[in-house]
Amino acid sequence: MEELVEKFRFKLSLTSTDFVRSLGSTINWNARLIGVKGARGVGKTTMLLQHIKMNLTKVLDKTLYVSLDSIWFSNNTLVDLADDFVKKGGEYLFLDEVHRYDNWSQELKNIYDDYPMLKVVFTGSSLLQILNARADLSRRAITYTMQGLSFREYLCIETGQHFDKLTLESILSNHPKESTLITAKIKPLQYFDAYLKQGYYPFYKEELDLYVPRLEEVINMMLEIELPLLRGLDLVYVHKIKQLLLIISESVPFIPNVSKLSMKIGIARGTLLLYFHYLAEIGLTINLFKESGGISKLQKPLKVYLENTNLMYALSPRAVNTGNIRETFFANQLGYTHKIMYSDKGDFLINDKYVFEIGGKDKSKKQIEGIENAFIAADGIEYGFQNKIPLWLFGFLY
Repeated sequence: MEELVEKFRFKLSLTSTDFVRSLGSTINWNARLIGVKGARGVGKTTMLLQHIKMNLTKVLDKTLYVSLDSIWFSNNTLVDLADDFVKKGGEYLFLDEVHRYDNWSQELKNIYDDYPMLKVVFTGSSLLQILNARADLSRRAITYTMQGLSFREYLCIETGQHFDKLTLESILSNHPKESTLITAKIKPLQYFDAYLKQGYYPFYKEELDLYVPRLEEVINMMLEIELPLLRGLDLVYVHKIKQLLLIISESVPFIPNVSKLSMKIGIARGTLLLYFHYLAEIGLTINLFKESGGISKLQKPLKVYLENTNLMYALSPRAVNTGNIRETFFANQLGYTHKIMYSDKGDFLINDKYVFEIGGKDKSKKQIEGIENAFIAADGIEYGFQNKIPLWLFGFLY
């Protein structure tokens, strides 16, 4: 276990706390078992290490962080680690990438039941099934989902200034005031394009020139490792799902024609619909449906977006369309904390109540005329008026 402690201490020494994601402040760190799910590259590891550095330095001898893809686990079990750690006075155990360990759910259940003095935090892929895993952890674990940087968080990093999160209700009812408070500090539109291109994944700060290759690597890891590992996708078919992702990226918002797509890719209808489901689960697409009830894995989405705008620039830079960029940004920022659905009347229906039409600064209200609780999210404006709201302001929801 000494080598794990050494690696942890080294990793901790390299961790900066200059900027901390807002999700950390919403987590109940006192709970005995905490799970954090999220797509690869969104910053889960950094958040754990920052929490340790800021809150547990006085009890560092009782704290351990370990990634479960470590070679140490080829000859040792997770239960072995917990047992040894507790016997040496351990109280806080942080487990990264649990999906890389075969029997993670059963062993976490055993650790929870057998070592009540131990607090465990684990992270894993957005595909992680807490509820339907072999050992049902849903009654034991409090789970959170992490997304990439919001536009607000990106501005905090880039400007060094603090901006508070806004609620959707405060934006809708009080957007002129909220916009004025923000624009008194900075010019949001000065940063907006850069964020849309390469500001969603926190690793953009490390080496901007290598951002797109790194993002491509993240996508490949999701499709080639996580999907086969967690959904049993045969590696032979990975190129089919990559082909589907590329088709989506070239024409988002994508309105699927299942029959034509099945023929083009060479897979059955049911398999194609399952692939749509997988891409959304893993955090590469946003699938929009009309029904608000339970969505079947084999239900056809009415519209498909890439999960964030950075993916559009990475996968199909020549096919990037301004209108699609605007809609993707809106879907991404709203979809994290609100229910987002397909709408016949506008572009989106939010929380079964609000209709939104997305457009440029000259977008008229014609398409939403006469519709109750309808709004325009307009790009290219600093301030809004009545039900016309600056698009960038929706980047302050988290």
